Amino acid sequence: MNRAETAQKYNEQWFQGAPFGDPAADPEYEQLARRFLCGDVLPRDGLTQAQKALVILSGLTAGNLFPALRRYTRAALSAGATPVEIKEAIYQCAPYVGLERARCALEEVNAAFKEAGVSLPTPPQASVTEEDRFEKGLDVQRRIFGREHIDAMRAAAPAETKHMQDFLSAHCFGDFYTRGALDLKMRELITFSAICALGGCEPQAKAHAAANISVGNSRETLIEAATLLLPFMGFPRTLNALACIDAATKP
Repeated sequence: MNRAETAQKYNEQWFQGAPFGDPAADPEYEQLARRFLCGDVLPRDGLTQAQKALVILSGLTAGNLFPALRRYTRAALSAGATPVEIKEAIYQCAPYVGLERARCALEEVNAAFKEAGVSLPTPPQASVTEEDRFEKGLDVQRRIFGREHIDAMRAAAPAETKHMQDFLSAHCFGDFYTRGALDLKMRELITFSAICALGGCEPQAKAHAAANISVGNSRETLIEAATLLLPFMGFPRTLNALACIDAATKP
């Protein structure tokens, strides 16, 4: 099967053959886009089709590419991702991209769900309470990054910014990492993907590349995630992501 035939196959599988834009106005761009995404990138091995879809949704959310989210949510359903997994991928982005950006993404996801006949709201996934969200979040944080590192970071925080460390443990890790539907490996992969798509966050991308390794994701998995994001965030941010992976995984 040549690249054009592969592109047609994956375009049918993911998008039911729908065009990327206006093929009458931009036929050459239509071919370039379809053959790169569907002929080169989506056929790669390393992640399941559903995992690919969740990584892409996180990149679209972080990149403010909201008009595309409805289309890619429908594609995620076609790729085998469940409605709860799709929602959780967007939720997981929130501490990194901001609450309002995640909310804008959820509006498009919800619109796609309504078009597809998916019942809303999806089943709740929270597993913490007001009383234990900090302790459970801190526990997850320590498991991912190491107890000594997290405790030293918290101890070294100036008094005027200690609340940020508490927010990080309780909100980012307590409210989100403890939720159901996605395991820790997938949540860390989504986090890494969103941070890379944001751009300008290389220190955090390096830290979460290392965190992915600590929870059981491989260097190859991280490279596949960066490759999947390439059509949406471009070569500069993708090359930065690869450099962060190298920094975290090479001696």
